[in-house]
Amino acid sequence: MSKVMFDYTKSVLERVSFDVSLFCKELEKAIKTLLPYEMELLREWLLDFTIEKPELKQCLIIVSK
Repeated sequence: MSKVMFDYTKSVLERVSFDVSLFCKELEKAIKTLLPYEMELLREWLLDFTIEKPELKQCLIIVSK
C-alpha cells in the first residue's frame, strides 16, 4: 500500500511543478503522510527532479527539516 502513496505523491508533485508555492504546499502535505523510509526515497527523487527545474530547489528545505 505504501508504494501506492509514494507514487501518488510523486505524480501530484510532477503535476504541480509549474507553480513553486503549490509545489511546496503539496510537499508539506506529503511529509505528513509518508513513512520515514518513503521520505528518504522522496528526498532522492526530489534531488533528481529539481536538477531540471532549478526554481523548485528552494522547496528542498522543507524535506531537510
